[in-house]
Amino acid sequence: MSFDGIFTYGMIEELNETIDGGRISKIHQPYKHELVFHVRANGKNHKLLLSAHPSYARVHLTTETYDNPSTPPMFCMLLRKHLEGGFIEKIEQIGIDRLIVFHIRTRNEIGDMLVRKLYVEIMGRHSNIVITDGEGEKEVIIDSLKHLSPSINSYRTVLPGHTYILPPAQNKLLPLETDVEHILRYLNFQEGKLDRQIVETFSGVSPLFAKEAVFRAGLANRTTLPNALMKMFSDVKEHKFTPQLVNHNGKEYFYLLDLTHVNGNKRTFTTLSELLDRYYFGKAERDRVKQQAHDLERFVFNEKKKNEKKINKLEKTLEHSEKAQVYQLYGELLTANLYQLKKGDKTANVINYYDENGAEITIPLNPNQTPSENAQSYFTKYQKAKNSVDVVKEQIRLAEAEIAYFDQLTQQLSSASPRDLEEIREELAEGKYLRSKQRQGQKKQKKQAPSLELYESTTGETILVGKNNKQNEYLTIKLAARDHIWLHTKDIPGSHVVIKTSEPDEKTILEAAQIAAYYSKAKHSSSVPVDYTKIRHVKKPNGAKPGFVTYDHQQTLFVTPDEDLVIKLKKGASK
Repeated sequence: MSFDGIFTYGMIEELNETIDGGRISKIHQPYKHELVFHVRANGKNHKLLLSAHPSYARVHLTTETYDNPSTPPMFCMLLRKHLEGGFIEKIEQIGIDRLIVFHIRTRNEIGDMLVRKLYVEIMGRHSNIVITDGEGEKEVIIDSLKHLSPSINSYRTVLPGHTYILPPAQNKLLPLETDVEHILRYLNFQEGKLDRQIVETFSGVSPLFAKEAVFRAGLANRTTLPNALMKMFSDVKEHKFTPQLVNHNGKEYFYLLDLTHVNGNKRTFTTLSELLDRYYFGKAERDRVKQQAHDLERFVFNEKKKNEKKINKLEKTLEHSEKAQVYQLYGELLTANLYQLKKGDKTANVINYYDENGAEITIPLNPNQTPSENAQSYFTKYQKAKNSVDVVKEQIRLAEAEIAYFDQLTQQLSSASPRDLEEIREELAEGKYLRSKQRQGQKKQKKQAPSLELYESTTGETILVGKNNKQNEYLTIKLAARDHIWLHTKDIPGSHVVIKTSEPDEKTILEAAQIAAYYSKAKHSSSVPVDYTKIRHVKKPNGAKPGFVTYDHQQTLFVTPDEDLVIKLKKGASK
Protein backbone atom coordinates (compact mmCIF):
# COMPACT_ATOMS: atom_id res chain seq x y z
CA MET A 1 0.00 0.00 0.00
CA SER A 2 1.03 3.63 -0.43
CA PHE A 3 0.89 4.27 3.33
CA ASP A 4 4.14 2.39 3.98
CA GLY A 5 6.84 2.88 6.60
CA ILE A 6 8.51 5.60 4.52
CA PHE A 7 5.21 7.49 4.27
CA THR A 8 4.69 7.01 8.02
CA TYR A 9 8.12 8.58 8.60
CA GLY A 10 7.04 11.64 6.64
CA MET A 11 3.71 11.82 8.48
CA ILE A 12 5.47 11.68 11.87
CA GLU A 13 7.59 14.68 10.88
CA GLU A 14 4.47 16.58 9.80
CA LEU A 15 2.59 15.78 13.01
CA ASN A 16 5.54 16.76 15.20
CA GLU A 17 5.75 20.12 13.42
CA THR A 18 2.00 20.73 13.75
CA ILE A 19 0.62 19.27 16.99
CA ASP A 20 3.65 18.39 19.13
CA GLY A 21 3.00 19.92 22.56
CA GLY A 22 -0.68 20.37 21.76
CA ARG A 23 -3.48 19.83 24.26
CA ILE A 24 -6.17 17.20 23.58
CA SER A 25 -9.48 18.98 24.15
CA LYS A 26 -12.00 16.46 22.79
CA ILE A 27 -12.07 12.85 21.64
CA HIS A 28 -14.76 11.36 19.41
CA GLN A 29 -15.30 7.96 17.87
CA PRO A 30 -17.63 8.60 14.91
CA TYR A 31 -17.32 5.05 13.55
CA LYS A 32 -16.23 1.64 14.75
CA HIS A 33 -12.62 1.92 13.53
CA GLU A 34 -12.03 5.70 13.56
CA LEU A 35 -11.10 8.14 16.31
CA VAL A 36 -10.93 11.93 16.01
CA PHE A 37 -8.81 13.93 18.48
CA HIS A 38 -9.35 17.69 18.71
CA VAL A 39 -5.95 19.20 19.49
CA ARG A 40 -5.12 22.81 20.34
CA ALA A 41 -1.52 23.52 19.28
CA ASN A 42 0.46 26.58 18.18
CA GLY A 43 -2.57 28.81 18.60
CA LYS A 44 -4.73 26.74 16.23
CA ASN A 45 -7.31 23.96 16.49
CA HIS A 46 -6.52 20.73 14.68
CA LYS A 47 -8.39 17.47 14.09
CA LEU A 48 -6.29 14.32 14.21
CA LEU A 49 -7.76 11.21 12.60
CA LEU A 50 -6.62 7.80 13.87
CA SER A 51 -8.01 4.95 11.79
CA ALA A 52 -7.68 1.19 12.29
CA HIS A 53 -9.98 0.45 9.36
CA PRO A 54 -9.18 -2.94 7.73
CA SER A 55 -8.76 -1.31 4.31
CA TYR A 56 -8.14 2.38 5.04
CA ALA A 57 -5.96 2.41 8.18
CA ARG A 58 -4.08 5.71 8.49
CA VAL A 59 -3.10 8.65 10.69
CA HIS A 60 -3.30 12.27 9.55
CA LEU A 61 -4.74 15.69 10.26
CA THR A 62 -8.12 16.23 8.69
CA THR A 63 -10.57 18.99 7.86
CA GLU A 64 -13.43 16.57 7.24
CA THR A 65 -16.59 16.73 9.35
CA TYR A 66 -17.75 13.48 10.98
CA ASP A 67 -21.14 12.65 12.50
CA ASN A 68 -20.72 11.52 16.09
CA PRO A 69 -23.05 8.94 17.68
CA SER A 70 -25.42 10.19 20.39
CA THR A 71 -23.90 7.65 22.80
CA PRO A 72 -20.09 7.33 22.58
CA PRO A 73 -18.63 3.80 22.41
CA MET A 74 -16.93 2.39 25.51
CA PHE A 75 -13.42 2.71 24.06
CA CYS A 76 -14.05 6.38 23.29
CA MET A 77 -15.26 7.00 26.86
CA LEU A 78 -12.16 5.30 28.24
CA LEU A 79 -9.86 7.46 26.09
CA ARG A 80 -11.71 10.56 27.25
CA LYS A 81 -11.12 9.54 30.85
CA HIS A 82 -7.39 8.97 30.40
CA LEU A 83 -6.36 11.40 27.65
CA GLU A 84 -8.68 14.41 27.44
CA GLY A 85 -6.88 17.45 28.78
CA GLY A 86 -3.50 15.78 28.25
CA PHE A 87 -0.58 17.18 26.27
CA ILE A 88 1.16 15.44 23.38
CA GLU A 89 4.80 15.29 24.51
CA LYS A 90 6.21 13.30 21.63
CA ILE A 91 5.15 11.43 18.50
CA GLU A 92 7.53 8.72 17.35
CA GLN A 93 7.80 5.84 14.93
CA ILE A 94 9.04 2.39 15.93
CA GLY A 95 11.90 1.65 13.53
CA ILE A 96 10.62 2.50 10.09
CA ASP A 97 7.45 0.44 10.43
CA ARG A 98 3.82 1.59 10.29
CA LEU A 99 3.72 1.81 14.04
CA ILE A 100 3.13 5.24 15.62
CA VAL A 101 3.38 6.04 19.33
CA PHE A 102 1.84 9.14 20.93
CA HIS A 103 3.35 10.03 24.33
CA ILE A 104 0.65 11.95 26.19
CA ARG A 105 1.31 13.71 29.51
CA THR A 106 -1.80 13.71 31.67
CA ARG A 107 -2.96 13.28 35.26
CA ASN A 108 -4.54 10.29 36.95
CA GLU A 109 -7.64 10.26 39.18
CA ILE A 110 -5.76 11.69 42.19
CA GLY A 111 -3.99 14.38 40.19
CA ASP A 112 -0.53 12.80 39.84
CA MET A 113 1.31 13.58 36.60
CA LEU A 114 2.04 10.58 34.35
CA VAL A 115 2.59 9.67 30.70
CA ARG A 116 0.24 7.39 28.77
CA LYS A 117 1.18 5.88 25.43
CA LEU A 118 -1.24 5.52 22.54
CA TYR A 119 -0.06 3.02 19.91
CA VAL A 120 -1.52 3.14 16.40
CA GLU A 121 -0.65 -0.09 14.57
CA ILE A 122 -1.27 0.27 10.84
CA MET A 123 -1.24 -3.35 9.66
CA GLY A 124 -4.06 -3.76 7.16
CA ARG A 125 -6.88 -5.87 8.55
CA HIS A 126 -4.84 -6.38 11.74
CA SER A 127 -4.67 -2.62 12.43
CA ASN A 128 -5.32 -1.60 16.02
CA ILE A 129 -5.20 1.28 18.51
CA VAL A 130 -3.91 0.51 22.01
CA ILE A 131 -3.56 2.69 25.13
CA THR A 132 -0.99 1.62 27.74
CA ASP A 133 0.37 2.60 31.13
CA GLY A 134 3.90 2.13 32.47
CA GLU A 135 7.26 1.48 30.84
CA GLY A 136 9.26 -1.46 29.52
CA GLU A 137 8.28 -4.85 30.92
CA LYS A 138 5.73 -3.15 33.17
CA GLU A 139 3.92 -1.49 30.26
CA VAL A 140 0.36 -2.71 30.69
CA ILE A 141 -2.55 -2.45 28.25
CA ILE A 142 -5.38 -0.30 29.60
CA ASP A 143 -7.57 -1.17 26.62
CA SER A 144 -7.56 -1.47 22.82
CA LEU A 145 -9.91 -0.86 19.93
CA LYS A 146 -9.69 -4.55 18.98
CA HIS A 147 -9.14 -7.33 21.49
CA LEU A 148 -6.87 -10.27 20.60
CA SER A 149 -7.08 -13.34 22.83
CA PRO A 150 -4.39 -16.07 22.90
CA SER A 151 -6.62 -18.27 20.77
CA ILE A 152 -6.60 -15.63 18.02
CA ASN A 153 -2.95 -14.53 18.25
CA SER A 154 -0.36 -16.90 19.70
CA TYR A 155 2.45 -14.29 19.53
CA ARG A 156 0.87 -11.68 21.77
CA THR A 157 -2.34 -11.05 23.71
CA VAL A 158 -4.01 -7.67 23.34
CA LEU A 159 -6.41 -7.49 26.26
CA PRO A 160 -6.77 -5.09 29.22
CA GLY A 161 -4.33 -5.94 32.00
CA HIS A 162 -1.84 -7.79 29.79
CA THR A 163 1.72 -6.61 29.13
CA TYR A 164 1.97 -4.74 25.87
CA ILE A 165 4.19 -6.47 23.30
CA LEU A 166 5.09 -4.83 20.00
CA PRO A 167 4.02 -6.59 16.78
CA PRO A 168 6.70 -9.03 15.53
CA ALA A 169 9.72 -7.32 13.94
CA GLN A 170 10.46 -8.06 10.30
CA ASN A 171 14.26 -7.99 10.78
CA LYS A 172 14.93 -6.08 7.59
CA LEU A 173 17.46 -3.36 6.84
CA LEU A 174 16.58 0.19 7.89
CA PRO A 175 16.46 2.12 4.60
CA LEU A 176 17.39 5.51 6.07
CA GLU A 177 20.52 4.05 7.70
CA THR A 178 21.82 2.05 4.75
CA ASP A 179 24.59 2.68 2.24
CA VAL A 180 25.62 1.49 -1.20
CA GLU A 181 27.59 -1.48 0.20
CA HIS A 182 24.50 -2.84 1.93
CA ILE A 183 22.46 -2.49 -1.24
CA LEU A 184 25.06 -4.35 -3.31
CA ARG A 185 25.43 -7.05 -0.64
CA TYR A 186 21.71 -7.86 -0.36
CA LEU A 187 20.43 -7.42 -3.93
CA ASN A 188 21.06 -10.13 -6.50
CA PHE A 189 21.14 -8.49 -9.92
CA GLN A 190 21.21 -11.85 -11.69
CA GLU A 191 17.81 -13.03 -10.40
CA GLY A 192 15.73 -10.12 -11.73
CA LYS A 193 12.54 -8.82 -10.07
CA LEU A 194 14.59 -6.17 -8.34
CA ASP A 195 11.54 -4.32 -7.01
CA ARG A 196 10.46 -7.44 -5.09
CA GLN A 197 13.98 -7.88 -3.71
CA ILE A 198 13.97 -4.26 -2.50
CA VAL A 199 10.68 -4.82 -0.64
CA GLU A 200 12.01 -8.02 0.95
CA THR A 201 15.31 -6.36 1.95
CA PHE A 202 14.29 -2.98 3.39
CA SER A 203 11.87 -2.31 6.24
CA GLY A 204 9.01 0.11 5.57
CA VAL A 205 9.40 0.01 1.78
CA SER A 206 6.29 -0.67 -0.29
CA PRO A 207 6.11 -2.11 -3.83
CA LEU A 208 5.20 1.41 -5.03
CA PHE A 209 8.49 2.83 -3.66
CA ALA A 210 10.48 -0.11 -5.06
CA LYS A 211 9.00 0.19 -8.56
CA GLU A 212 9.75 3.91 -8.56
CA ALA A 213 13.41 3.21 -7.65
CA VAL A 214 13.81 0.62 -10.41
CA PHE A 215 12.17 2.96 -12.93
CA ARG A 216 14.47 5.84 -11.97
CA ALA A 217 17.48 3.54 -12.35
CA GLY A 218 16.61 2.98 -16.02
CA LEU A 219 18.55 -0.12 -17.10
CA ALA A 220 18.97 -1.15 -13.48
CA ASN A 221 22.47 -2.41 -12.69
CA ARG A 222 24.97 -2.38 -9.81
CA THR A 223 25.62 1.31 -10.41
CA THR A 224 22.32 2.90 -11.36
CA LEU A 225 19.98 1.17 -8.88
CA PRO A 226 22.00 1.87 -5.68
CA ASN A 227 22.33 5.51 -6.75
CA ALA A 228 18.57 5.78 -7.41
CA LEU A 229 17.75 4.17 -4.05
CA MET A 230 20.22 6.35 -2.13
CA LYS A 231 18.81 9.48 -3.78
CA MET A 232 15.25 8.53 -2.77
CA PHE A 233 16.32 7.65 0.78
CA SER A 234 18.21 10.95 0.99
CA ASP A 235 15.13 12.92 -0.16
CA VAL A 236 13.09 11.26 2.60
CA LYS A 237 15.71 11.96 5.30
CA GLU A 238 15.95 15.60 4.21
CA HIS A 239 12.15 15.92 4.06
CA LYS A 240 12.15 16.78 0.38
CA PHE A 241 8.56 15.62 -0.04
CA THR A 242 6.29 16.04 -3.04
CA PRO A 243 2.85 14.92 -1.78
CA GLN A 244 1.28 13.68 -4.97
CA LEU A 245 -1.95 12.09 -6.18
CA VAL A 246 -1.89 10.35 -9.56
CA ASN A 247 -5.00 9.23 -11.42
CA HIS A 248 -4.10 6.49 -13.90
CA ASN A 249 -7.03 5.09 -15.92
CA GLY A 250 -9.45 5.72 -13.06
CA LYS A 251 -7.16 4.22 -10.39
CA GLU A 252 -5.57 6.59 -7.89
CA TYR A 253 -2.10 6.38 -6.34
CA PHE A 254 -0.60 8.62 -3.67
CA TYR A 255 2.87 9.04 -2.22
CA LEU A 256 5.18 11.55 -0.60
CA LEU A 257 7.67 11.42 -3.53
CA ASP A 258 7.21 12.15 -7.21
CA LEU A 259 5.86 8.99 -8.91
CA THR A 260 7.62 9.22 -12.26
CA HIS A 261 6.81 5.60 -13.19
CA VAL A 262 3.04 6.16 -13.06
CA ASN A 263 1.53 7.97 -16.02
CA GLY A 264 -1.66 9.92 -15.53
CA ASN A 265 -3.16 13.11 -14.22
CA LYS A 266 -0.95 14.31 -11.34
CA ARG A 267 -1.84 16.72 -8.58
CA THR A 268 0.55 18.00 -5.91
CA PHE A 269 -0.49 18.98 -2.38
CA THR A 270 1.04 21.21 0.29
CA THR A 271 0.98 18.60 3.08
CA LEU A 272 0.68 14.84 3.45
CA SER A 273 -2.48 15.29 5.51
CA GLU A 274 -4.08 17.35 2.76
CA LEU A 275 -3.14 14.61 0.27
CA LEU A 276 -4.72 11.87 2.42
CA ASP A 277 -7.84 13.94 3.06
CA ARG A 278 -8.28 14.16 -0.72
CA TYR A 279 -7.40 10.53 -1.48
CA TYR A 280 -9.62 9.03 1.22
CA PHE A 281 -12.46 11.50 0.64
CA GLY A 282 -15.61 9.39 0.98
CA LYS A 283 -13.79 6.06 0.50
CA ALA A 284 -14.10 4.77 4.07
CA GLU A 285 -17.64 6.12 4.35
CA ARG A 286 -18.68 4.44 1.09
CA ASP A 287 -17.21 1.20 2.40
CA ARG A 288 -19.26 1.49 5.60
CA VAL A 289 -22.37 2.38 3.61
CA LYS A 290 -21.83 -0.59 1.29
CA GLN A 291 -21.82 -2.95 4.27
CA GLN A 292 -24.89 -1.34 5.87
CA ALA A 293 -26.79 -0.93 2.60
CA HIS A 294 -26.20 -4.41 1.19
CA ASP A 295 -29.77 -5.52 1.93
CA LEU A 296 -31.20 -2.27 0.55
CA GLU A 297 -29.18 -2.52 -2.67
CA ARG A 298 -30.32 -6.12 -3.17
CA PHE A 299 -33.95 -5.16 -2.50
CA VAL A 300 -33.86 -2.21 -4.92
CA PHE A 301 -32.15 -4.34 -7.58
CA ASN A 302 -34.72 -7.14 -7.23
CA GLU A 303 -37.67 -4.72 -7.35
CA LYS A 304 -36.33 -3.14 -10.51
CA LYS A 305 -35.83 -6.55 -12.16
CA LYS A 306 -39.32 -7.59 -11.08
CA ASN A 307 -40.83 -4.60 -12.87
CA GLU A 308 -38.70 -5.17 -15.98
CA LYS A 309 -40.02 -8.75 -16.20
CA LYS A 310 -43.55 -7.43 -15.64
CA ILE A 311 -43.19 -5.06 -18.59
CA ASN A 312 -42.01 -7.91 -20.84
CA LYS A 313 -45.12 -9.92 -19.97
CA LEU A 314 -47.41 -6.91 -20.39
CA GLU A 315 -45.94 -6.15 -23.81
CA LYS A 316 -46.74 -9.69 -24.95
CA THR A 317 -50.28 -9.24 -23.62
CA LEU A 318 -50.46 -5.96 -25.50
CA GLU A 319 -49.48 -7.67 -28.75
CA HIS A 320 -52.33 -10.14 -28.23
CA SER A 321 -54.73 -7.36 -27.28
CA GLU A 322 -53.96 -5.43 -30.44
CA LYS A 323 -55.88 -8.09 -32.39
CA ALA A 324 -58.98 -6.22 -31.31
CA GLN A 325 -59.38 -4.65 -34.76
CA VAL A 326 -59.42 -8.11 -36.37
CA TYR A 327 -62.24 -9.26 -34.04
CA GLN A 328 -64.23 -6.14 -34.94
CA LEU A 329 -63.76 -6.81 -38.67
CA TYR A 330 -64.90 -10.42 -38.29
CA GLY A 331 -68.03 -9.37 -36.37
CA GLU A 332 -68.99 -6.73 -38.95
CA LEU A 333 -68.44 -9.03 -41.97
CA LEU A 334 -70.45 -11.84 -40.34
CA THR A 335 -73.30 -9.41 -39.55
CA ALA A 336 -73.34 -8.27 -43.19
CA ASN A 337 -73.46 -11.87 -44.45
CA LEU A 338 -75.89 -13.55 -42.01
CA TYR A 339 -78.30 -14.39 -44.82
CA GLN A 340 -75.85 -16.81 -46.46
CA LEU A 341 -74.63 -18.55 -43.28
CA LYS A 342 -76.21 -21.33 -41.21
CA LYS A 343 -75.64 -23.03 -37.89
CA GLY A 344 -73.05 -25.82 -38.13
CA ASP A 345 -70.72 -23.98 -40.52
CA LYS A 346 -67.07 -24.15 -39.38
CA THR A 347 -65.87 -21.27 -41.55
CA ALA A 348 -67.36 -18.38 -43.50
CA ASN A 349 -65.84 -17.26 -46.82
CA VAL A 350 -66.96 -13.67 -47.37
CA ILE A 351 -65.88 -10.61 -49.33
CA ASN A 352 -63.87 -8.10 -47.26
CA TYR A 353 -65.54 -4.87 -48.34
CA TYR A 354 -62.85 -2.87 -46.44
CA ASP A 355 -60.27 -4.20 -48.91
CA GLU A 356 -59.82 -2.04 -52.01
CA ASN A 357 -59.44 -5.13 -54.16
CA GLY A 358 -62.45 -6.87 -52.61
CA ALA A 359 -60.44 -9.88 -51.53
CA GLU A 360 -62.18 -12.86 -49.99
CA ILE A 361 -61.53 -13.61 -46.31
CA THR A 362 -62.08 -16.82 -44.32
CA ILE A 363 -63.53 -16.38 -40.81
CA PRO A 364 -63.40 -19.27 -38.26
CA LEU A 365 -66.85 -20.12 -36.81
CA ASN A 366 -68.14 -22.09 -33.84
CA PRO A 367 -70.44 -24.72 -35.42
CA ASN A 368 -72.45 -24.96 -32.19
CA GLN A 369 -73.52 -21.32 -32.47
CA THR A 370 -75.80 -19.58 -34.92
CA PRO A 371 -74.25 -17.06 -37.39
CA SER A 372 -75.65 -14.22 -35.27
CA GLU A 373 -74.14 -15.69 -32.09
CA ASN A 374 -70.78 -16.06 -33.84
CA ALA A 375 -70.87 -12.39 -34.87
CA GLN A 376 -71.81 -11.33 -31.33
CA SER A 377 -68.97 -13.48 -29.94
CA TYR A 378 -66.45 -11.61 -32.08
CA PHE A 379 -67.86 -8.24 -30.99
CA THR A 380 -67.50 -9.34 -27.33
CA LYS A 381 -63.87 -10.38 -27.92
CA TYR A 382 -63.25 -7.02 -29.60
CA GLN A 383 -64.63 -5.09 -26.63
CA LYS A 384 -62.59 -7.12 -24.10
CA ALA A 385 -59.40 -6.72 -26.13
CA LYS A 386 -60.00 -2.99 -26.57
CA ASN A 387 -60.52 -2.51 -22.83
CA SER A 388 -57.47 -4.60 -21.96
CA VAL A 389 -55.25 -2.46 -24.22
CA ASP A 390 -55.96 0.59 -22.07
CA VAL A 391 -55.40 -1.39 -18.86
CA VAL A 392 -52.18 -2.96 -20.11
CA LYS A 393 -50.79 0.39 -21.29
CA GLU A 394 -51.55 1.89 -17.86
CA GLN A 395 -49.83 -1.06 -16.14
CA ILE A 396 -46.77 -0.59 -18.37
CA ARG A 397 -46.70 3.12 -17.51
CA LEU A 398 -46.84 2.35 -13.78
CA ALA A 399 -44.11 -0.30 -14.07
CA GLU A 400 -41.89 2.16 -15.96
CA ALA A 401 -42.46 4.72 -13.19
CA GLU A 402 -41.42 2.10 -10.61
CA ILE A 403 -38.23 1.35 -12.59
CA ALA A 404 -37.43 5.08 -12.74
CA TYR A 405 -38.05 5.30 -8.98
CA PHE A 406 -35.70 2.41 -8.19
CA ASP A 407 -33.12 3.82 -10.61
CA GLN A 408 -33.25 7.00 -8.54
CA LEU A 409 -32.80 5.02 -5.32
CA THR A 410 -29.83 3.15 -6.83
CA GLN A 411 -28.15 6.46 -7.60
CA GLN A 412 -28.90 7.76 -4.09
CA LEU A 413 -27.47 4.63 -2.45
CA SER A 414 -24.23 5.10 -4.41
CA SER A 415 -23.57 8.47 -2.73
CA ALA A 416 -25.40 7.95 0.58
CA SER A 417 -23.94 8.48 4.02
CA PRO A 418 -24.98 6.24 6.97
CA ARG A 419 -27.48 8.95 7.98
CA ASP A 420 -28.95 9.01 4.46
CA LEU A 421 -29.52 5.24 4.57
CA GLU A 422 -31.94 5.52 7.47
CA GLU A 423 -34.00 8.11 5.58
CA ILE A 424 -34.12 5.83 2.52
CA ARG A 425 -35.29 2.94 4.73
CA GLU A 426 -37.98 5.19 6.22
CA GLU A 427 -39.13 6.20 2.75
CA LEU A 428 -39.44 2.58 1.61
CA ALA A 429 -41.33 1.70 4.80
CA GLU A 430 -43.72 4.63 4.28
CA GLY A 431 -44.25 3.47 0.69
CA LYS A 432 -45.14 -0.03 1.99
CA TYR A 433 -42.14 -1.58 0.21
CA LEU A 434 -40.50 -2.56 3.53
CA ARG A 435 -41.86 -3.28 6.96
CA SER A 436 -41.43 -0.52 9.50
CA LYS A 437 -38.84 -1.31 12.19
CA GLN A 438 -40.88 0.36 14.91
CA ARG A 439 -41.81 -2.16 17.56
CA GLN A 440 -45.27 -2.49 19.09
CA GLY A 441 -45.72 -0.12 22.01
CA GLN A 442 -42.67 1.94 21.05
CA LYS A 443 -43.33 5.65 20.95
CA LYS A 444 -42.88 7.46 17.69
CA GLN A 445 -39.97 9.84 17.74
CA LYS A 446 -40.56 13.39 16.67
CA LYS A 447 -39.44 13.78 13.09
CA GLN A 448 -36.61 16.18 12.52
CA ALA A 449 -35.94 18.12 9.35
CA PRO A 450 -33.51 16.22 7.10
CA SER A 451 -29.89 17.36 7.04
CA LEU A 452 -28.69 18.73 3.72
CA GLU A 453 -25.23 18.93 2.17
CA LEU A 454 -23.95 22.49 2.43
CA TYR A 455 -21.67 24.10 -0.16
CA GLU A 456 -20.44 27.61 -0.72
CA SER A 457 -19.54 28.91 -4.18
CA THR A 458 -16.25 30.69 -4.76
CA THR A 459 -18.23 33.95 -4.82
CA GLY A 460 -19.79 33.23 -1.40
CA GLU A 461 -23.29 32.00 -2.35
CA THR A 462 -24.89 29.15 -0.35
CA ILE A 463 -25.67 25.94 -2.27
CA LEU A 464 -27.78 23.16 -0.71
CA VAL A 465 -27.97 19.55 -1.93
CA GLY A 466 -30.48 16.78 -1.15
CA LYS A 467 -28.94 13.29 -1.37
CA ASN A 468 -32.15 11.26 -1.11
CA ASN A 469 -35.86 11.74 -1.84
CA LYS A 470 -36.74 12.93 1.66
CA GLN A 471 -34.01 15.55 1.54
CA ASN A 472 -34.90 16.49 -2.05
CA GLU A 473 -38.55 17.03 -1.17
CA TYR A 474 -37.76 18.98 1.98
CA LEU A 475 -35.29 21.19 0.13
CA THR A 476 -37.42 21.90 -2.93
CA ILE A 477 -40.96 21.94 -1.54
CA LYS A 478 -40.50 23.31 2.00
CA LEU A 479 -37.16 25.06 2.50
CA ALA A 480 -36.33 26.92 -0.71
CA ALA A 481 -37.91 30.31 -1.48
CA ARG A 482 -39.88 30.84 -4.68
CA ASP A 483 -37.12 32.82 -6.39
CA HIS A 484 -34.21 30.57 -5.40
CA ILE A 485 -32.52 28.73 -8.27
CA TRP A 486 -33.20 25.00 -8.59
CA LEU A 487 -30.94 22.60 -10.56
CA HIS A 488 -31.19 18.96 -11.64
CA THR A 489 -29.56 16.79 -14.29
CA LYS A 490 -31.72 16.60 -17.41
CA ASP A 491 -33.50 13.21 -17.74
CA ILE A 492 -30.88 11.61 -15.46
CA PRO A 493 -31.45 10.39 -11.87
CA GLY A 494 -29.78 12.80 -9.48
CA SER A 495 -30.03 15.17 -6.53
CA HIS A 496 -31.99 18.38 -6.19
CA VAL A 497 -29.64 21.35 -5.85
CA VAL A 498 -30.70 24.84 -4.74
CA ILE A 499 -28.78 28.12 -4.85
CA LYS A 500 -30.14 30.29 -2.02
CA THR A 501 -30.39 33.49 -4.00
CA SER A 502 -32.62 34.81 -6.75
CA GLU A 503 -29.83 36.38 -8.82
CA PRO A 504 -26.71 34.17 -8.70
CA ASP A 505 -23.68 35.04 -10.81
CA GLU A 506 -22.66 32.81 -13.72
CA LYS A 507 -19.78 31.21 -11.79
CA THR A 508 -22.11 30.15 -8.96
CA ILE A 509 -24.59 28.63 -11.43
CA LEU A 510 -21.76 26.75 -13.15
CA GLU A 511 -20.40 25.41 -9.85
CA ALA A 512 -23.88 24.40 -8.66
CA ALA A 513 -24.41 22.60 -11.98
CA GLN A 514 -21.17 20.68 -11.47
CA ILE A 515 -22.35 19.68 -7.99
CA ALA A 516 -25.67 18.51 -9.48
CA ALA A 517 -23.81 16.47 -12.11
CA TYR A 518 -21.52 15.01 -9.42
CA TYR A 519 -24.52 13.82 -7.36
CA SER A 520 -26.16 12.08 -10.32
CA LYS A 521 -26.00 8.82 -12.24
CA ALA A 522 -23.74 10.63 -14.75
CA LYS A 523 -21.10 11.33 -12.09
CA HIS A 524 -18.33 9.75 -14.18
CA SER A 525 -19.50 11.18 -17.54
CA SER A 526 -18.51 14.32 -19.38
CA SER A 527 -20.68 17.09 -20.83
CA VAL A 528 -23.63 16.28 -18.53
CA PRO A 529 -26.81 18.32 -19.23
CA VAL A 530 -28.09 20.17 -16.14
CA ASP A 531 -31.36 22.13 -16.14
CA TYR A 532 -31.90 25.14 -13.89
CA THR A 533 -34.96 27.27 -13.18
CA LYS A 534 -36.59 29.18 -10.35
CA ILE A 535 -38.32 27.23 -7.58
CA ARG A 536 -41.63 28.84 -8.58
CA HIS A 537 -41.54 26.77 -11.78
CA VAL A 538 -41.00 23.45 -9.95
CA LYS A 539 -44.12 21.48 -9.00
CA LYS A 540 -44.86 18.16 -7.35
CA PRO A 541 -47.80 16.35 -9.03
CA ASN A 542 -50.57 15.07 -6.76
CA GLY A 543 -49.88 11.52 -5.64
CA ALA A 544 -46.32 11.53 -6.98
CA LYS A 545 -43.58 9.61 -5.18
CA PRO A 546 -41.24 11.47 -2.79
CA GLY A 547 -38.75 13.65 -4.62
CA PHE A 548 -40.59 13.53 -7.97
CA VAL A 549 -41.28 16.93 -9.51
CA THR A 550 -42.03 18.54 -12.86
CA TYR A 551 -40.62 21.87 -13.98
CA ASP A 552 -40.58 24.35 -16.85
CA HIS A 553 -39.01 27.67 -17.92
CA GLN A 554 -35.65 25.91 -17.59
CA GLN A 555 -32.28 26.63 -19.14
CA THR A 556 -29.66 23.94 -19.75
CA LEU A 557 -25.92 23.88 -19.04
CA PHE A 558 -23.46 21.17 -20.09
CA VAL A 559 -20.81 20.48 -17.45
CA THR A 560 -18.24 17.83 -16.52
CA PRO A 561 -18.31 16.76 -12.83
CA ASP A 562 -15.17 17.80 -10.95
CA GLU A 563 -14.66 15.95 -7.64
CA ASP A 564 -11.84 18.29 -6.59
CA LEU A 565 -14.17 21.28 -6.97
CA VAL A 566 -16.92 19.53 -4.99
CA ILE A 567 -14.47 18.81 -2.14
CA LYS A 568 -13.21 22.39 -2.20
CA LEU A 569 -16.70 23.92 -2.00
CA LYS A 570 -18.09 21.55 0.65
CA LYS A 571 -18.80 23.13 4.03
CA GLY A 572 -20.52 20.26 5.86
CA ALA A 573 -24.16 19.65 6.77
CA SER A 574 -26.94 22.19 7.26
CA LYS A 575 -30.51 22.11 8.50
